[in-house]
Amino acid sequence: MFSAIRMLGALACRALPLLAAAVTTAALPAAAVAQPYPSSPIKLVVPFAPAGGTDAVARAVAQSLSRQLGQTVVVENRPGAAGALGTMNVVRAKPDGYTLLLGSNGPIAVSPSLDPKLQYDPARDLVAVAGIAAVPFLLAANKDLPANTVGELLALARSKPGAINFASPGTGTTNHLVGELLNTMAKVNMVHIPYKGAAPAMNDVAGGTVQFMSGDISTLLPMIQGGRLKALAVTGAARSPLLPSVPTVAESGVPGFEANGWFGLFAPKDTPRDVVTTLSGAVRQALADPEVMERIATLGGVTMPMPSDTFTDFSAKERTKWKKVIDTNQIKPGE
Repeated sequence: MFSAIRMLGALACRALPLLAAAVTTAALPAAAVAQPYPSSPIKLVVPFAPAGGTDAVARAVAQSLSRQLGQTVVVENRPGAAGALGTMNVVRAKPDGYTLLLGSNGPIAVSPSLDPKLQYDPARDLVAVAGIAAVPFLLAANKDLPANTVGELLALARSKPGAINFASPGTGTTNHLVGELLNTMAKVNMVHIPYKGAAPAMNDVAGGTVQFMSGDISTLLPMIQGGRLKALAVTGAARSPLLPSVPTVAESGVPGFEANGWFGLFAPKDTPRDVVTTLSGAVRQALADPEVMERIATLGGVTMPMPSDTFTDFSAKERTKWKKVIDTNQIKPGE
């Protein structure tokens, strides 16, 4: 009997290492999944071509995010369909935090109400991770227009209904909608003239073919400084550091008027909450980076550090705001 017991003990001792090895091997996949985020490079999709404002913000933030997260953040430009192609690339990506979107007001807040063929719904298909920046527009007029303020422009529009025109880079662009919002809030009728891009629009305003336009401050500033255009007002809630003597539209007789271009970080739906929290915190730290702040300031903007919940609410309000403008003015894409 004692011999049998000793034999069983010896067998058990020999089996234990094998059992331990089997348990360790079985646990390996779970351990791999449980690696801390992020454990590999992150792709940041910009749904527009290089060299634009969205691209500039993305590259400034990506560099700082790389330092905050300890992983390379690679910017990938995927332009097309007014930002829809790049946005869909992220919507279809695996929700693991390794494919992100540098979203902006156009694809996120305007396109859902403007484009009936849009294949994504930002509220349903994306997670708003963090706000990044707000960039107001500038109302700039032909230098010979007999109006030097928004108040004078509106008085002129009321005295000559339908005679004042405003240019934009195209129908449905935020620049266009800014003009329509001004029409609605000020109860005037200024006529929209769409162009194929900002450059021809600016040239025709400078030449006097069209009376004024809204555009990016950094783009219009050289023409303001060169005397080819004059600045009437900025569209944000506060004056721009680039043009501190130029009032806001709200200061100029249209209380409550505010319209900005804005940028924020988005992820595919079902991205884990802890990943969103990590990214949101990293963005907040990146926006405190003097290099990032300076780059955003050169665009005429300010940082907009919003955590996920706040940025979700902000995005929803922006969609509601621009939907009302689009519906009120019956704006259709490509008109």
